[in-house]
Amino acid sequence: MPDKGIITSVYLVLNTISSIVLVLLNKWVYVYVGFPNITLTFLHFVTTFLGLYFCQKCNVFQVKIVPIRDMVPLAFTFCGFVVFTNLSLETNTVGTYQVAKVMTTPCVILLQMLFYGKKFAIGVKLTLIPITVGVILNFYYDIQFSILGTLYATLGVLVTSLYQVWVSQKQHDLQMNSMQLLYYQAPLSAAILLFLIPFLEPVQSTIHHVWSIHSIVQPCGGFVCDRLLCQPVHLLDHRKHLSTHVSFMTTHIAMFWGGTLDLVVRYNMVGHMKFCLTVLGGVLLFHDPFHVNQVVGIVCTIVGVTMYAHVKVPRKLT
Repeated sequence: MPDKGIITSVYLVLNTISSIVLVLLNKWVYVYVGFPNITLTFLHFVTTFLGLYFCQKCNVFQVKIVPIRDMVPLAFTFCGFVVFTNLSLETNTVGTYQVAKVMTTPCVILLQMLFYGKKFAIGVKLTLIPITVGVILNFYYDIQFSILGTLYATLGVLVTSLYQVWVSQKQHDLQMNSMQLLYYQAPLSAAILLFLIPFLEPVQSTIHHVWSIHSIVQPCGGFVCDRLLCQPVHLLDHRKHLSTHVSFMTTHIAMFWGGTLDLVVRYNMVGHMKFCLTVLGGVLLFHDPFHVNQVVGIVCTIVGVTMYAHVKVPRKLT
């Protein structure tokens, strides 16, 4: 029987690679191929559902029957979260896109305080200051600053935060794991986007354009791999032991933060490494301009996230 720690490490490494590749591959498609954003997201959802269907047939998880109406609001926020974060990636530099996603943490905390009456220690609240300052610095000094990109990034953070809170609540209320939830979300979200695409994107030019097979298969495959390898860890014993499991759900993203805040907290160093490597990849692959003050902003953001994790981890593991 393989050691659980080794299995966990393997999943984290694979998750790190798939997450970085997915962001850079999608950016490549947007920059050099020009594939329509929402159509690409629709293909992501369809491919994800096919992957989930295959896993379900292989008894990786069991489908739990719940009323569709309970899943519809979640599917709408799932659409908004993925579409807006992808639009943010398309219109911003990779570095700015990555930094903007970090604002999900302060936003989630604010939502939980305002609408769920949840209390947070003063230490947790203080860590949000360097995170917010770092994000503002990066946006202010981004040489490719775009008002539209900032709008997409802001909407992405807001909808992602709402999605994360709702996913966590749904998992608790319906006693469903992330794969069971996503099994409903993916096809419903694909149907929603299929209805919206004719109104939001040039369908005629998309259909008649000659697309390379790599333009579609690679990002869709990367999306599914990222879902497959995200959230690989569960706490079986809250103090000592870790166990691994396969899941399509992720937090931010990958780009995806929905319902997996504890995982992000416990494995924050992996998150920091993904953050830095993705930003570096954007600079090297797409020659993103990089102001020295952006480095200060990114460092400030990472310091804030590290402080946040340092405050949260002892509370979760004791």
